[in-house]
Amino acid sequence: MKKTWSLDDNRFLRPDGGNLAAYLYRLARTHPESYRLIRRTVALVAPFFEDFQLEPLALNAEKLRLEWRHRGSEDYFGASSLSDGTLRFMALATLLLQPVELRPKAILIDEPELGLHPYAIGLLASMIRSASVDTQVIVATQSPILLDYFEPEEVLVAERRDEETKLRRLETEPLKEWLEDYSLGQLWEKNELGGRPGTE
Repeated sequence: MKKTWSLDDNRFLRPDGGNLAAYLYRLARTHPESYRLIRRTVALVAPFFEDFQLEPLALNAEKLRLEWRHRGSEDYFGASSLSDGTLRFMALATLLLQPVELRPKAILIDEPELGLHPYAIGLLASMIRSASVDTQVIVATQSPILLDYFEPEEVLVAERRDEETKLRRLETEPLKEWLEDYSLGQLWEKNELGGRPGTE
């Protein structure tokens, strides 16, 4: 995401987000409403962020890099001036808020909460829930904060048993009394949900 990228590599957002600038460039020109939603969502997490600066390089019109404008200023900065968490959130917002017709049929994300402020994790959960209306979204997480935004039936716990990894869907009824006093994330921290490393 911090490298110069080919402007034409914008058919879909690559799994590593490397072509984020090129993909945002496409969205800004072909799906302005989705682009504005992405921009506004990023600004909720990064109040200093005004907008992306998406222009081909002056000396190579076939390349561009991810740049952004600071709020209240004409100055713009490269992706290298962003924290890893902010950059990650930009990529996740683009992935989850892109137009439905451009979105893949299934989205798999591993530990999307890494480097994110708890407020950003709440926004992430909202985006996941919104995207899941039209798209299969599977998220692997170790974040009790993110887990708190979901219902037990939406959670699969992975456990290693008999030399195999087995998945078990949580159910509200067996956890009903626990959930009167604790959140789902707190129950996970107390190891009441299973899924602890080394479980046999």
